[in-house]
Amino acid sequence: MSQEISVAEEEVVKAYGWAARDSSGVLSPFHFTRRATGNNDIRIKILYCGICHSDLHLAKDEVGMTIYPIVPGHEIVGEVTKVGCNVTKFKVGDIAGVGCMVGSCRSCNNCTQDLENYCPKMVWTYNKHHEDGSRTFGGYSDKLVVDEHFAVQIPDNLLLQGTAPMLCAGITVYSPMRYFGLMEPGKHLGVVGLGGLGHMAVKFAKAVGAKVTVISTSPNKKKEAVEQLGVDEFLISHDQEQLQVAMGTMDGIIDTVSAPHPLLPLTELLKTNGKLILVGAPIQPPELPVFPLILGRKLIAGSAIGGMKETQEMIDFAAKHNITADVEVIPMDYVHTAFERIAKADVKYRFVIDVANTLNSPY
Repeated sequence: MSQEISVAEEEVVKAYGWAARDSSGVLSPFHFTRRATGNNDIRIKILYCGICHSDLHLAKDEVGMTIYPIVPGHEIVGEVTKVGCNVTKFKVGDIAGVGCMVGSCRSCNNCTQDLENYCPKMVWTYNKHHEDGSRTFGGYSDKLVVDEHFAVQIPDNLLLQGTAPMLCAGITVYSPMRYFGLMEPGKHLGVVGLGGLGHMAVKFAKAVGAKVTVISTSPNKKKEAVEQLGVDEFLISHDQEQLQVAMGTMDGIIDTVSAPHPLLPLTELLKTNGKLILVGAPIQPPELPVFPLILGRKLIAGSAIGGMKETQEMIDFAAKHNITADVEVIPMDYVHTAFERIAKADVKYRFVIDVANTLNSPY
């Protein structure tokens, strides 16, 4: 028995990252282990990891579900350093991406339809447990071991630091835009909020020739939205005159805002049969304006990331159209300042940690 344990200990992968230990959300160096690289696994040296707003929420346990210690990060790009004997999708030296999930049951109705993101047993990249009971730790760390099924291939022409956020922010908007038929030439898409998710929605929509209107509380974002991102129209969400002119003009709206806000003015911007898709997640439940929905046969729906097949499709689409996120690359020790700035929406449009060059892993 002792011999088996010693072998297992030799196979365990020593890892190093930054973790929060309590609801202060303060991150500090943390030594932990990853599982041994299994037959279907790849081991990744993490190069970059994006910072999602949910990292801040979970580090501080603002939704009451955090398991401490927690190593955040689910927008991961890295170099494959080891592959299991059954791996066919990757070889050593390839660049791989890992997003919000690292496991699912692989057999339920959702999984068999490439919708692992809706599997009841889906395993988040961090703050969850694997089937064997071990903890998942995220990408604010030096390495990751993951089943190849839950990693995507990153094409050579994509800037890696700008690719990392697409594994959460990108797929979160791409999936509903595809599913609800909003990524088509000539469609008129509204995008609520011009942050990490919103600017990706704009880029994807413009790439297919859609008309894009951004709806924002921040007038100071208009110039960059129009001149840099190619937005067609820019509405201030509290300007009733602007909203009145735009009523009934949009085929669909992607709402990326996680702060509390009214939905009624947004439903009024939709055409008959229009769709309001919620991908932001306000903790406070919104009021549901039922009567306007009935009169316009309008739809309010939600969407959560995407399955692995669709995530690879999104990355390939981005490579074809030379799309990456607009990012601010930061060192690991800037993360607390980044959290503070994210809370104030002071970033264009995503922070990305230069893990490989600034984590200073001892392993």
